[in-house]
Amino acid sequence: MNDASEVLEQTEVTADLVADYLAAHPDFFSQYTHLLEKLYVPHQRGNAVSLVERQTSLLRERNQQLHGHLSDMIDAARHNDVQFEKTKRMVLALLEAWTLDDVAVAIEESLCRDFYGDETVLLLFSERSLDSNSVRTLARAEDSLVQPLIETNLPSCGQLSEAMNRFLFQERSVKVQSAAVVPLVKGDTLGLLAIGSHDPNYFQSSQGTLFLSYVGEVLSRVICRILQEQER
Repeated sequence: MNDASEVLEQTEVTADLVADYLAAHPDFFSQYTHLLEKLYVPHQRGNAVSLVERQTSLLRERNQQLHGHLSDMIDAARHNDVQFEKTKRMVLALLEAWTLDDVAVAIEESLCRDFYGDETVLLLFSERSLDSNSVRTLARAEDSLVQPLIETNLPSCGQLSEAMNRFLFQERSVKVQSAAVVPLVKGDTLGLLAIGSHDPNYFQSSQGTLFLSYVGEVLSRVICRILQEQER
């Protein structure tokens, strides 16, 4: 056991004990240099603060700020790594989909399990019946209600009108308090992906839509391939 441990085992560590220990071990801070960053040693004459003390204070503040920025960057990097892994799983699942039902399952598992959505709806525009039990179809002549959601070809987030909410989520609409709607476009508009949340603040109109746009692009290509194969 070293001397430092012996001091810590005292019933009560007093300032005098610390002072005596440091006096007996003048090389203490050469072994524990990181403690120097936290020490406060004023260089004061009367009411004046020395230049050295002021410089030390500024350097300590800057060091703390840098540590804070570094911590934020590390947290952001970890978050991005997690998001990337979730997105990769979703894309791989979609690439392995051979039917529209496969697509619907992959979307629901990814967006509800990994990205914490509560409801998903895949709605495709088609004049004919599609070979799927999980995908809703809507004839072009009937798309007036969803027209505002697809006319920009951009994802939209926030709280839907009661009529739109009910139209998209049907019997589940009573629980959906906020939603994201992603137009699926590959040349023509193929349909919509709607993601609903029971949390009214989960999807907000001010949030970024980069990830949703990416999901829409991948999903559009997969669905277009499946529809082309069905027509053969």
